[in-house]
Amino acid sequence: MEWRCAGLGWPDGVPELRWDGGRRSVLAYGRDIGFRAVGERRCVGARGNPCPLRAVVPGPATRARCPECARLDRAFSVAADGVPDDPRTYRVYLAWFGAGVVKVGITAEERGAGRLLEQGAVAFCWLGRGPLMAARRTEELLRAALGVPDRVPYARKRGLRGALPGWGERERELAELHGRAVALGGWAEALERVPFAAVDHSGAFGLDGRGGPAATDGVVRELVDGGAVAGRLVAAAGPDLHLEVAGGGVLVVDTRMLVGWELVAAGAGAGVTVPVRPVETTSGGAEQDGLF
Repeated sequence: MEWRCAGLGWPDGVPELRWDGGRRSVLAYGRDIGFRAVGERRCVGARGNPCPLRAVVPGPATRARCPECARLDRAFSVAADGVPDDPRTYRVYLAWFGAGVVKVGITAEERGAGRLLEQGAVAFCWLGRGPLMAARRTEELLRAALGVPDRVPYARKRGLRGALPGWGERERELAELHGRAVALGGWAEALERVPFAAVDHSGAFGLDGRGGPAATDGVVRELVDGGAVAGRLVAAAGPDLHLEVAGGGVLVVDTRMLVGWELVAAGAGAGVTVPVRPVETTSGGAEQDGLF
């Protein structure tokens, strides 16, 4: 039976690897993980439809789609205004990734905190709720008025995880921005303001002092045919798995780069035989996926 990775999910705040065909593997901190890539990385298609060409996609890409499937997927994306008449209720949020690094965004209310977990928000709070276009207009207002971005590069998020301040500081920073946001004029009339309540994800991510990584020593650059990755899972955030590998170092595996590969089990002694790059210390790097 072929096990082709479909990404990392966070149902009920618990990380799990997803596989083509609907299978799922729940992950637990402190457990060993080991896998080996087989063959070539294939396009995953778009909107539930397989790629008709089964096109090969580059190993380092964070999106496992060929150009044609990527265009089809984007055409029906809420983030790209492909569905402006979406009838669902949306929420505007502030997501906190580290001291002084906060972004504003919107997500479908039915998703709850799912999108915040998927993008690696260590803490967050809701700002408002209402129709899609009202939420989007207010998001743009808040982004400009508060001076916060709508995207934070993943490389920057990773760099912040090893030196997180305590919960009190996270909550104070969110509370201050929430207060400024709800006091602003110019909100879309259809958007309802939401009272302040900060939510902490550090426990769900394994970053609360129970064996989470103090620092990251490298990031997997890409998988290759026959290449293995093995280690002990010490933390996870967004699409990233933090593995303690042989020698005691901590390696980040961006699971977006696993998508499209067939993976087979590898023992704890398999080590790391894929290309690894140093952790970026600047704010550069790949941006997060669409907001929804």
